[in-house]
Amino acid sequence: MKKEAKKKLGIYIHIPFCIRKCLYCDFLSASATKQEQERYLKALCREIETESRRYSDYEVQTVYLGGGTPSVFPGSWIERILDTLYRQYRIRKECEISMEVNPGTLTGDKLRAYKRGGVNRLSIGLQSTENEELLALGRIHSREDFGRSYESAAQAGFENLNIDLMSGIPGQTCTSWQRSLERVAALTPAPKHISAYSLIIEEGTPFFENPPELPDEDTDREMYRITNDILSASGYGRYEISNYAMPGYECRHNISYWRRENYVGFGIGAASLIGNTRFRNTADRKAYERFYLEDLKSPSQDREIKEEKQVLRIKEQMEEFMFLGLRMSKGVSRQEFFRCFGRELDEVYPGVVEDFCKKGLLQCKKDCEAGNEWISLTDYGVDVSNYVMAEFLISFLERH
Repeated sequence: MKKEAKKKLGIYIHIPFCIRKCLYCDFLSASATKQEQERYLKALCREIETESRRYSDYEVQTVYLGGGTPSVFPGSWIERILDTLYRQYRIRKECEISMEVNPGTLTGDKLRAYKRGGVNRLSIGLQSTENEELLALGRIHSREDFGRSYESAAQAGFENLNIDLMSGIPGQTCTSWQRSLERVAALTPAPKHISAYSLIIEEGTPFFENPPELPDEDTDREMYRITNDILSASGYGRYEISNYAMPGYECRHNISYWRRENYVGFGIGAASLIGNTRFRNTADRKAYERFYLEDLKSPSQDREIKEEKQVLRIKEQMEEFMFLGLRMSKGVSRQEFFRCFGRELDEVYPGVVEDFCKKGLLQCKKDCEAGNEWISLTDYGVDVSNYVMAEFLISFLERH
């Protein structure tokens, strides 16, 4: 019989396969044969089973299947993964179970299998409604593919749908970006969540090796303004720098990252945070599979494939508290900072909050009933958020 849950846990599951890697993607992913994918699936389920002993006193609040492209797997494989979770872990009845899908890999049969398995939130990687822009990114789907996939997802009974959109991409203009936003906001049924990210060129990608011509900085900022204007007018609230949701449909899994709550990652390269210890699995797929399918003799041995284990010092915990918390529109709580660290925020960052408020980068909102105050980025602060974060770090290093 399972013990009574005492602690909350999020679970991330990494599916490192895709049909073809996009030109901007630096995620841990690659194409593979069906046989290679099935071997990985077996190792993944073995890890999930093995790790369950360590989390017997946790209750799972959220599950997130990411990649890669999880929807390259047959629907029955997703059911198998989730069935393993349900058998081995205490899953909260209202657990949010999200899955990333690519419009070029979805079918009605797959969607029905996801639903049977327990998936209740889909994140559809659209990126743009302009076919020329999709081609420029190296996406495998078209706008028309997305339309069919979206309709199929709604027919399969998925209500909690997120759409990923990307700004600042090759050939994009403010006009084409506005069209993408308006088309997505006008979908029936309306998506409950929209993630609107700006393209970042990462080292090791084709875009890094052969940089494309991108919209300039002023255009990128105008796109950000357009995003906020259109989505706000369509009933979406921005709750994080790049994320908008209908009331009550904020992504609980991602919020747990920004709040530094416990989560464990399964699969190659998957990161975890338990207490104040960060670690990740090896990124070597063959070593990972060999360990779980051939070498594993006792549960304690799986630490051999855990890498980059780091016990965070108080200084590092404070930095993460500020950097991650300020990504959220609500911001950071003075009361919570003191509860976590036993020190006042202004003692650790003397004068920084006051200075940034005067510059229009931060704002403070009092919660008189709770005796608390929240510090958050202004719209201008969001626009130059990297600068704000850097100044907090510099201030901390100068005094500690």
